[in-house]
Amino acid sequence: MTLRSVARWLIVAIIVVAIALWIWTATRPEPVKVVLKPVTRGTVAQTVANTRAGTIEACRRAKLSPSTGGQIAYLPIKEGDTVKTGQLLLELWNEDLKAQAVLAEREVTAARSRARATCLKADAARRSADRLVALRKKDVVSQDQTENAVADATALEAECRARTTEIGVLEAKVAVTRANIRRTQLTAPFDGVIAAINGELFEFVTPSPIGIPTPPAVDIIDNACFYVTAPIDEVDAAAIRVGMTANVTLDAFREKQFQGQVRRIADYVLDIEKQARTVDVEVAFSRPEDFKHLLAGYSADIEVTIDVRHDVLRVPTEAVLDGRRVFVFHADEGRISARSIQTGLSNWDWTEVAEGLTTDEQVVVNVDAPGIEDGAAAVLIEATP
Repeated sequence: MTLRSVARWLIVAIIVVAIALWIWTATRPEPVKVVLKPVTRGTVAQTVANTRAGTIEACRRAKLSPSTGGQIAYLPIKEGDTVKTGQLLLELWNEDLKAQAVLAEREVTAARSRARATCLKADAARRSADRLVALRKKDVVSQDQTENAVADATALEAECRARTTEIGVLEAKVAVTRANIRRTQLTAPFDGVIAAINGELFEFVTPSPIGIPTPPAVDIIDNACFYVTAPIDEVDAAAIRVGMTANVTLDAFREKQFQGQVRRIADYVLDIEKQARTVDVEVAFSRPEDFKHLLAGYSADIEVTIDVRHDVLRVPTEAVLDGRRVFVFHADEGRISARSIQTGLSNWDWTEVAEGLTTDEQVVVNVDAPGIEDGAAAVLIEATP
């Protein structure tokens, strides 16, 4: 083979290698861009959260309406006012009832005077009768005179008792009239703030017919105490117990987390059409000073702590697939590999790793990125502590 032939074959070989290299480079898949977080040691808490938004509720809230109908004659409050226990909030026209009360009270006064007069006469008659009885024993007065005196004293004593009983009857009449007056009044059952008023001066209000709810005349809220009620899926609710700690978050205060404690678990399951069956769980706030931030009706979420383990191996929950797999990054090889792990407690942030990882490894957290698979070439775009 001549030198020229060797050179020709060498050129052909170089061209073939170059074409193959170009084809390999052009068809080789791009490395997957991964976000990594290290395997660490720390605290992991198993938690249960609500399925739908919960609500901030006032510890006490009263929607008040008069028990009788009538025209509003006195309305000294407005929405937003702070009121004290027993303060008059609303009064219907009741001049006729007040007049009846005055009349009944005066009848009681007159009856007391009559009873006093009658009882004084009875006392005098009894003393006179006792003297005649004594004189009769000495045969100074006649038998008929003595018996008549005793009968008159006894009759007056009976009339005295009747007059005294009449006072009680009239006092009861006064109590009935006063009760009827109170039916036309609304008073604050506790210290609070007026949330709503449905009515104006001189408007007529009527009590709700049986089975037909109507808006309350006055809605009062105790703004010194609040709690959260939230629906928990029936499957998760079984693990919750009264007294467990809970974290509360509100859309109105996204950066703030409130501490609380489970105070009540509903005794029944809510079965609402087209929704999962849930159990209402109530969480009381641990710090009364938090109440100044709250308003009744705020939406809220709760996260009840079921169990806690400290100083355990953990990975971000977002890195775990199917509750048992993670992708581990191998920096020296520039690739990722799937790894089966045994997990323990878990919450939205962290998952405990019982077996399968060590603290010198890093796991992929953007597991839903295209191209994430066992053995895929990978390049780091972000690593977070």
